[in-house]
Amino acid sequence: MSAGKANFDAGRELAPSRALVPAVQRVNERRVRAGFWPKLQRVVSHIPFAGELLAAWFAMRDPATPTHAKAILLAALAYFVSPIDAIPDALAGIGFTDDAAVIAAALAVVGAHVKAVHREAAKAALARMRD
Repeated sequence: MSAGKANFDAGRELAPSRALVPAVQRVNERRVRAGFWPKLQRVVSHIPFAGELLAAWFAMRDPATPTHAKAILLAALAYFVSPIDAIPDALAGIGFTDDAAVIAAALAVVGAHVKAVHREAAKAALARMRD
């Protein structure tokens, strides 16, 4: 499989039309459950959008968040933890720009479901991680 094909396939779960497909949700959930916290802890000091990532995490985990919003947030978080990116994370200065764009796009679509309580929880988690 070529690198371009791998990048295309890795991003397929981000298509809003596919985000609600149960099989895609299960794959995304496994990826996020296994990889979100370890990756975030490794890179938290290198990414200015860590608070948005965490707010998306807390909103996605909230039972009050509608299923369609959870699916979109889950897909964006799965892209963050995916080892295959449009722009490799190891590239200094630009490696996380694609991740930031995906999170921003997800929040643009379902951001109304990311509540103040999620942002406060994100702020508290960031403070604990940086101590």
